[in-house]
Amino acid sequence: MRISRSTAGTAFVGGAMILTLTALAYPSMLGVQNAASGQDRIIANTQYGPLTEADRDFVVKVRAAGLWEQPLGQLIMERSKSPAMIEVAEHLLVGHGRLDAGCRKVSTDLGITLPNEPSPQQQQFVATAEGSSGKEFESTAVTLMRIAHGGIFPTIAKIRATTRNSMVRELADTTNDTVLDHITVLEKTGLINHEQVSFQITSPPKLPQDQTTPPPPQQGAPVRVLGVPENLKDLQTVAPNPSYGAAPQPTQSGG
Repeated sequence: MRISRSTAGTAFVGGAMILTLTALAYPSMLGVQNAASGQDRIIANTQYGPLTEADRDFVVKVRAAGLWEQPLGQLIMERSKSPAMIEVAEHLLVGHGRLDAGCRKVSTDLGITLPNEPSPQQQQFVATAEGSSGKEFESTAVTLMRIAHGGIFPTIAKIRATTRNSMVRELADTTNDTVLDHITVLEKTGLINHEQVSFQITSPPKLPQDQTTPPPPQQGAPVRVLGVPENLKDLQTVAPNPSYGAAPQPTQSGG
């Protein structure tokens, strides 16, 4: 089932699927309205290089992505039978499990506090997909994630180009590879509503900060671990080499 503009307008918080990753920061929000100078501010000098607010926020964005996309991957694994959707679920579980291990390592070494729960908006993303069924569930899930993954590329590129912290730089490299891998398997399903993706990426709505910011962890609470399933530990999650001239997968358009 295709997701029309009107359906998406009522299904997602605030009337749309906002870019999950490019709008998040923790403990402060990183929005397009924030001055770049604030994000460039050095908050710590470490043995790995200076750490800026933008560096810290990027680590939290990667962590926050896994807090909603890995559970959605588990939901896909439970509900879907098609090989393409199972592949999506496996790559989500493994990719975000490995990224999360990197986030936890970086947070420990650089003194960054990580959230244990996704933002209210991200929780609604999962609830929206969970509330559908069949092909509608599959199309909703992959379209949501295609928007989120497509929107993070500018953030990854900026961090990779500007950070002077070697640990953050390495995380950006790994995140870029993982995001490209996820986009690849999502598009292979042929279920993405590309018109909706384009509309949401180019015209994201502005939501209140309390909807787009994950809640702070409870004091003394252990860091939640997003593990990699034992049976998937050997899964290759690097995007495949291009096959130029291959026949395109069928895709959905809005309407």
